[in-house]
Amino acid sequence: MDVYTGMLLNTFWYFIPIILIIGLVKTPWFKGKFGEFQVNILIRLFHPKEKYELVKDVTLSTDDGTTQIDHVLVSRYGVFVLETKNMRGWIFGKESQKQWTQQLFKQKFKFQNPLHQNYKHLKTLEANFGIPEANLHSVVVFIGDSTFKNKMPDNITFARGAIDYIKSFKEEVYTNLQVKELIMRINGGRKTRGFKTDREHAAHVKELVAKKAERPKLKSPKPPTNQSLPSCVKCGSEMLERITKQGPNKGKKFLGCSTFPKCRSRANIA
Repeated sequence: MDVYTGMLLNTFWYFIPIILIIGLVKTPWFKGKFGEFQVNILIRLFHPKEKYELVKDVTLSTDDGTTQIDHVLVSRYGVFVLETKNMRGWIFGKESQKQWTQQLFKQKFKFQNPLHQNYKHLKTLEANFGIPEANLHSVVVFIGDSTFKNKMPDNITFARGAIDYIKSFKEEVYTNLQVKELIMRINGGRKTRGFKTDREHAAHVKELVAKKAERPKLKSPKPPTNQSLPSCVKCGSEMLERITKQGPNKGKKFLGCSTFPKCRSRANIA
């Protein structure tokens, strides 16, 4: 091996870690974790620990497997359940829609409505720990260079907006002792944090997605056609079945031109 070849090999091995790091940074897993890290920092900075206690990466058992919550913020003002989305581009969605759309230039990607996703988290906390529904608050935090193209409810916001939303709750529903007890119960009822739990939950989510994909799609019934009805003798347009609304023939069916009142042609039904 000559000196030149050796230098090339040394340079190649030098760049391998950089290439791996760049590949990792672009993965959805890293983007999600980085978004959660940013929210963690915001919570630590703007929510004093004596009033707000943060529990991160909470994986809980459900009837059909597990659910994983990014952040549970327990306070005297209630329990705030935060779902983090690290996304770019335009975000299209409405509160009632099952799926939202992310648009990056000319590409569009569908993703689950985060409100619906977080609703399961709230119901699991309610069922597992007896937390009253009124004390649970859903918060969806978007991190990254994204823009909402629809009007969003107050609990769907960007990073700093989530801080303001949480602080808008002023009525105390728990004492400091109750907050501590609730945190102990959540920590005692969650699955152990770690790679194994994350891997099992990811496998469960993948299985659910596969099952949904296997479900046969129901075809929408085709609207009835009027192919058996004659065409208008005056203008050739389609004739439609109508009902007389007044006069001696009230209630009787007849055929009327679909362009009415432009064309008033009519015919009796045989």
